[in-house]
Amino acid sequence: MNKNYFEIPTTQYAVQLVGPSQLRLNKEKEVFQPGPYQLLAKVEAVGLCFSDLKLLKQFADHPRKSKILSGIEQEVLKTIPSYVPGDKPTVPGHEAVCRICAIGDKVRHHKLGERVLVQTDYRELRTANSNGSFGYNFEGGLQEYVLMDERVIMDPKTGERFLIPVNETMSASAVCLVEPWACVEDSYVNPERRAIKHGGKMLVAAEAGHKIEGMREIISGKNAPVSLTAISADAEQRKTLEGLGVPVTWVQNAADAGKEEFDDIIYFGAKKTTIEILNDKLAAKGLINIVTGGKKIGQAVCVGVGRVHYGMVRWVGTPGTSAADAYRFIPATGEIREGEKIIVIGAGGPMGQMHVIRDVCCEAKNILLVGTDFDEGRLESLLKKAGPLAKKNHVQLRMVNSQKTPVKEKFSYFALMAPVGSLVADAIRDSLDKSLINIFAGIPAPTKQELDLDTYIENHCYMFGTSGSVIRDMKIVLSKIESGMLDTNSSVDAICGMAGAVEGIAAVENRTLAGKIIVYPCLHELGLIPLAKLKESLPKVAAKLEDGQWCKAGEEELLATK
Repeated sequence: MNKNYFEIPTTQYAVQLVGPSQLRLNKEKEVFQPGPYQLLAKVEAVGLCFSDLKLLKQFADHPRKSKILSGIEQEVLKTIPSYVPGDKPTVPGHEAVCRICAIGDKVRHHKLGERVLVQTDYRELRTANSNGSFGYNFEGGLQEYVLMDERVIMDPKTGERFLIPVNETMSASAVCLVEPWACVEDSYVNPERRAIKHGGKMLVAAEAGHKIEGMREIISGKNAPVSLTAISADAEQRKTLEGLGVPVTWVQNAADAGKEEFDDIIYFGAKKTTIEILNDKLAAKGLINIVTGGKKIGQAVCVGVGRVHYGMVRWVGTPGTSAADAYRFIPATGEIREGEKIIVIGAGGPMGQMHVIRDVCCEAKNILLVGTDFDEGRLESLLKKAGPLAKKNHVQLRMVNSQKTPVKEKFSYFALMAPVGSLVADAIRDSLDKSLINIFAGIPAPTKQELDLDTYIENHCYMFGTSGSVIRDMKIVLSKIESGMLDTNSSVDAICGMAGAVEGIAAVENRTLAGKIIVYPCLHELGLIPLAKLKESLPKVAAKLEDGQWCKAGEEELLATK
């Protein structure tokens, strides 16, 4: 027996993806009734995301649209009508805030009437190449009501809910935008591995004439690999490795080692060809350490930069002879440091704007930030939003059209918003000592790029990337909103109801708006309205904006027009 918070209709407005690039506004989609372990939530607002376009283009081929293979019983999945893997029509939209309006009688962790923020990644529900996700193989938020199952939306490791309770004081827009802001936050606060993986698989390769030093320092009881594969050029190197107390398997050359297999690779040498072979031996979340021993590689090396973001592989090195030295320069996280010189490349887009605003509002002192873009209008829009915040927080802020005025400075922090491998090469070229290179944009995983690893190693650079967010990140962003440190509404550029959602997704694809688009599903016939044009069509709503920025008062006035 279900318990309802208020009367629920039998049909609803919904945007459905029925095939590759085939979006449909369905005005009579069924509203599913929750089963014993399920709940129904009324969607207050949902943000449109550039990631939705990947699903739009790939549809059934998207790794998060495929069938779930583990983490939950298949018989349970058969009872969830909103589970829509493969070529089944889905409802996109993963940036959502909802109100729980009906629950089954066996629901134990959620209550009627709760207002909740949706965490979208079900990382323990594995597909062939990814994981289950809200808005992909489970229906998302571009509908009035969405059905979820409590056996899906609980973290099996921590017992935490994927529906995070939020208070009534914040606007729906501010809450739904926590999800994309949390993805930004994750790139700064995700812990980095600063040592070899305990119980992992290690590969050590050494060229003739290179001493193997620093290994005993990095292999300890807390950081001991379960196996060690080695490539050695001479007897002294073999003796050193065999004395580490770890079983050693010897191979003739790097090509004989397994592909994408090793958690840690340590290379004593400076040969381009060997490094490029080792590049393909790193497992997901693997770490490669290049110990050049005072020698130069002397030419650019082809590196898998796409796997830094999607595979979370990491590259470090030292110009010295001790392998232990390189780990000392790995940061604990990708957080902004005091005195940072930051450049956000592609700052004018929705995610770039979030990075700029997040950085000028961080607590680090003596910050200089340069935002670049090719679009003057986007830069002007961003400066209007971020300028007062930068002044308040004593941050030096500049916006530069780098197509007209190339930036020739060096920086200590690079945030890359475009999925272009050459930007990583440019960042290394323009790096200061201990530069951090945040590869935020999802460069396609197979992408390789020629990089100047000599400069990368000499300047102790560190490139990193993350994908998505976790509950921790969403709670951090929520706390920043509640404390007044951050206003996620600063990234809103347009609003619409269901009638404007398809047009809104096209606007995201064509990059015709600088900021985020918020969809209010309860407003059936409202088309897409940029805030800059709000006064023309909804003057009462426009009058409620705060210096032209979307806010709770504007949202309340908008919803009153229903």
